[in-house]
Amino acid sequence: MSQPINYEVATFGAGCFWCVEAIFQSLEGVQSVVSGYAGGTVDNPTYEEVCRGTTGHAEVCQITYDPARITYRELLTVFWQTHDPTTLNRQGPDAGTQYRSVIFYHDERQKEAAEKGKRELDASGVWHNPVVTEISPYKIFFKAEGYHQNYYNLNAGTAYSAMVIGPKVEKFKKAFRNKDYGPG
Repeated sequence: MSQPINYEVATFGAGCFWCVEAIFQSLEGVQSVVSGYAGGTVDNPTYEEVCRGTTGHAEVCQITYDPARITYRELLTVFWQTHDPTTLNRQGPDAGTQYRSVIFYHDERQKEAAEKGKRELDASGVWHNPVVTEISPYKIFFKAEGYHQNYYNLNAGTAYSAMVIGPKVEKFKKAFRNKDYGPG
């Protein structure tokens, strides 16, 4: 009889959740990736409300993973290396607080790892500007509407998928083809 898997959860915002979802779905050890909203002041916000930038929510992905197959530190490495953590409230063509770079930590271990990763990234000189990623306690997650879930896999033919998500996923796959997450 096999041992039950003790899954853990990470919650990251790195711009449009469609891009974040597509990248993290491709990682071994990730059980599920759900697009949604966190960090705001309105219960059960809609996509339209979040897009207006008035709810305080960020577009995020909640990642359920098997820590025996992929660590939180490895997830953080992918997070840091697949978006620009130095731009405040902007990722590519998407601008507004809903697109901020943010880590919602679920416990003290995640908080310490996120803060350490941010310090190390800043000190590394990889970026010319300081890392502005928000590191905040996880409070509540609201699942986005159904048409946002598994977006890239179901909508690869759309212009946004072809011009934004696809190239980002390909860049990620090339950079991480050997699952060499490096320090993070």
